[in-house]
Amino acid sequence: MREGGKRGPGRRFLRLALIAFGVVVVLSVGVLGVVWAMTPIPDSTQPKATAQGSVIYYRDGKTVLAKQGVNRRSVPLSEVPESVRNAVIAAENRSFYDDKGVSLKGTFRAMWSTVTGRQLQGGSTITQQMVRNYYSGLSQERSIIRKLKEVMISLKVDQSKPKDWVLEQYLNTIYFGRGADGVQAAAQAYFGKDVGKLDVAEGAYLAAVIQQPSRFADPHGADLDAARTRWRSVVDGMVQIGALTPQQAATTTFPALKKPRPVFSLKGQQGYMLDQVAAELKRRGYTDEAVNQGGLKIVSTFDKNLMAAAERAVTSVMPEGSAKKVNTGLAAVDPGTGEVVAFYGGRDYDTNKFDNSFSAKVQAGSTFKAYTLAAALENGLDLGTRVNGNSPMTVASAPDHPIPNSGGTSYGQIDLVTATRNSVNTAFVDLGQKVGLDKVVKAARAAGIPAEQLAPHRGAATLPLGVASVSAVQNASGFATFAAGGVHRDAHVIRSVTDATGKVTKFDAKGRRAFGEQTAADATYALTQVVEGGTGSAARLYDRPVAGKTGTTDGSVSVWFAGFTPQLATAVDMFRDDHKPVVINGAVQYGGSYPAQVWRAFMAEAMKGKPVKEFPEPSDYGYDPYGYDGDYPSGPPDDGYGDGGFRDAPATPPFDDGTSSPEPGDQGTGPGNDGTGDGQGDGTGPQNGPQGRVDDGGGPGQDSGDGTGGGDPRTQDPAQREGPAQRLPVG
Repeated sequence: MREGGKRGPGRRFLRLALIAFGVVVVLSVGVLGVVWAMTPIPDSTQPKATAQGSVIYYRDGKTVLAKQGVNRRSVPLSEVPESVRNAVIAAENRSFYDDKGVSLKGTFRAMWSTVTGRQLQGGSTITQQMVRNYYSGLSQERSIIRKLKEVMISLKVDQSKPKDWVLEQYLNTIYFGRGADGVQAAAQAYFGKDVGKLDVAEGAYLAAVIQQPSRFADPHGADLDAARTRWRSVVDGMVQIGALTPQQAATTTFPALKKPRPVFSLKGQQGYMLDQVAAELKRRGYTDEAVNQGGLKIVSTFDKNLMAAAERAVTSVMPEGSAKKVNTGLAAVDPGTGEVVAFYGGRDYDTNKFDNSFSAKVQAGSTFKAYTLAAALENGLDLGTRVNGNSPMTVASAPDHPIPNSGGTSYGQIDLVTATRNSVNTAFVDLGQKVGLDKVVKAARAAGIPAEQLAPHRGAATLPLGVASVSAVQNASGFATFAAGGVHRDAHVIRSVTDATGKVTKFDAKGRRAFGEQTAADATYALTQVVEGGTGSAARLYDRPVAGKTGTTDGSVSVWFAGFTPQLATAVDMFRDDHKPVVINGAVQYGGSYPAQVWRAFMAEAMKGKPVKEFPEPSDYGYDPYGYDGDYPSGPPDDGYGDGGFRDAPATPPFDDGTSSPEPGDQGTGPGNDGTGDGQGDGTGPQNGPQGRVDDGGGPGQDSGDGTGGGDPRTQDPAQREGPAQRLPVG
């Protein structure tokens, strides 16, 4: 013992050390207090943490067409089986329901790993993992500051949120591999079922995947052995936490994994459909972010069965080995809604994403005559109006370019029904001059043909012949205007969009009057004659009335049939990318050939089982070429051409769009009379098949007052046109 009770240097050092330690503790507590106070729970989540991809459905709102964006569908915890929850807890955080949201041991180990640069196994709790992945302001970088913020927020979350809420967010945000975010997407990716249907073994595998999602996504060899080991450890862990008995664990076997496949794989026409839905969403103001991360439920207008029917119609009618360079477009529009219920985009989306029905625009050919007819009827003319069907025709605006009919055929003065039925070029050029080309443009625009596609041709005498280019969808939409009694509804491909909150936005095309009901009725009547006894007879449906129009452009660069029943309007076109003639099996095609046949194949299936509806009555214009009484399926007598009809043939450039020449069909018999006289022609004219078109029984023969005429307009043989014509039987 030292004198005077003096303390030695050792005791002074200890005292200083204790003071210093106390200061450090106080400072640390103070710093932690400041950090605690300055680290609130973030009021926003990371954008990708809760992002859900959108699901596109067929028109029934139940059948999935495609998925777009982040592969996640958040589900409430109640939909996750208890065995799946317990498997995740056993794999990731066995003390989850008892701890304070933080593992101090794991946190210090992670901090030491950050300081030393050594990659040590982490020990984050489920709460910490959820906080890191869920809240904004927490990056994935490895730093002590970020880790400290994570701990503080985790502690606060544990104090303020129920454990079940934390587990629900965790299960919906964690990445499971195979492109699956969240447990619902993972259940589909690995086992092809909803999470609610997972069994114990499957739930344990998903829990095992969380540790190494890339390695265990599709394990083989050593990776498969590692996956089995990890899976077994999860099952054993479930025994340790009391979720399984040892006997249940012993009988649980490794599950069979579904073969991996692309998250958003598209088949058949799905790629074309998805492109059109995406394009319309953008036009309606939906951003890519909203579609890819907003969890939208998008109901399209496409009917799954009719989409398949459209594809069958094209592939079944087109002959095997037909030229691959020939493209076919088909589009069907509901006249009452404007919805595009079906279309054919092309053979293979993977090799050619440019679709044939929406994107491809080709000259409309004589299908455009329907709009010219509507313009005339809407502006005071009627079906009995006589127009000049002689060939060639010279127009004042282009005196150096006479416009011929196909084959140079002259028809004389004919009414609008005859002009439409026979697709007489000069008659429609004359009609366009009578009514005014500006009114033709107006009618086409009212029926939905965009102004910019009409503008380059608005002053051309050949505008009524279809020199403007349109898409199959646009033409189907235009013809749907006639079916809807003159009311046009814009074509569209989306019925409704439901956002993540459940708000539903419906998209209905508002109808607007394009032309009067009687105009539509009279034009429809003329178009029925095209199918019943004119260029479009190959499109005839024998159980119901059909109206339509063929179209063949100069040189058969594009060929069309557009038509409708009261319930559905459909347009079919064929064309080549290199603008060469459409040739199939060595034969140049016309609107009344393969396009009409494809149209009929589709419509026969689309209308099967649908009620038969009649078209409205036309005006009484004093001339019925068939004495037709409206009964189906017998209708007017066959014209001797069978289902082939007489074709819209190539025309003389640069004006004629190539319509109204005869087409080979069933052999006709009898004199080659056009139904306006006693038929002295021999019926063997050029491009007319083996024999001429039989008499169609049109009635009185004098059409020019002098008892003579040009003979059959399809044979060009001189014939007397005196007296009544003879109605002959089917040829």
